[in-house]
Amino acid sequence: MKILIPVLAFGGIGVTAVLGFVMVFIITAWFGNPLPVFGFDQSPVQPIAFPHTAHAGSEQLVDAEGNPRFDADGNPLTGIGLDCTFCHRTVTSTNVAGIPPVETCITCHRVIGSTQSEPLKLLRAMGLGDEKLGIDAGPIQWKRVHRLPDHVRFVHEAHIRFLTAPGNTDLIVNRDEAAIAAGTNADGSVVAAVACSTCHGDIKSQTQVAQVEPLKMGHCVDCHRKNDAPTDCTTCHF
Repeated sequence: MKILIPVLAFGGIGVTAVLGFVMVFIITAWFGNPLPVFGFDQSPVQPIAFPHTAHAGSEQLVDAEGNPRFDADGNPLTGIGLDCTFCHRTVTSTNVAGIPPVETCITCHRVIGSTQSEPLKLLRAMGLGDEKLGIDAGPIQWKRVHRLPDHVRFVHEAHIRFLTAPGNTDLIVNRDEAAIAAGTNADGSVVAAVACSTCHGDIKSQTQVAQVEPLKMGHCVDCHRKNDAPTDCTTCHF
């Protein structure tokens, strides 16, 4: 009996801890992003590494240990600062942002980039085909990061048009003042790329894309209310 009492006590503590963790996980997942455990990290590993830091960013690049990167001549390696619409070409005109086909990647990386880079080797094999590796040219099966329920309608074009309109730049969340200043047009509007941070966060600083905003119904409704946008059900639901 003396042995059984501490066993039951520790067992009860363990059960309480597990139930507490489960409750915390459910609550955080319900109101925001779930805890980054058991694969719920909101940042899936892609078939080919695509660092937005190198493509959309313009700061000096760093390696996996955080050390600055340099080219063979000792010059700092920086991102090339591509506009988001270079790859996501339909974001300003349709409901979806669009994922670039592998041919778009190969347009540059057929000749640009190290021949020793494993991700680029795989990219070229998938884009051009490689008999030695037994890989036929074909699309890249990217893993989806941001997903809304099937009954939710989200139109990128309307949101980009509103946030980039003259006088609305103050409404952009996670705003990058330098990007806004550089991307402001003569009429006071801004380029589409500076508005993406509102829902996607500072994407140009991500080596592996992750979901940073909860994108729950309350998140969307609160934004619509703040900006006098419609909140009736048929606005977003089929």
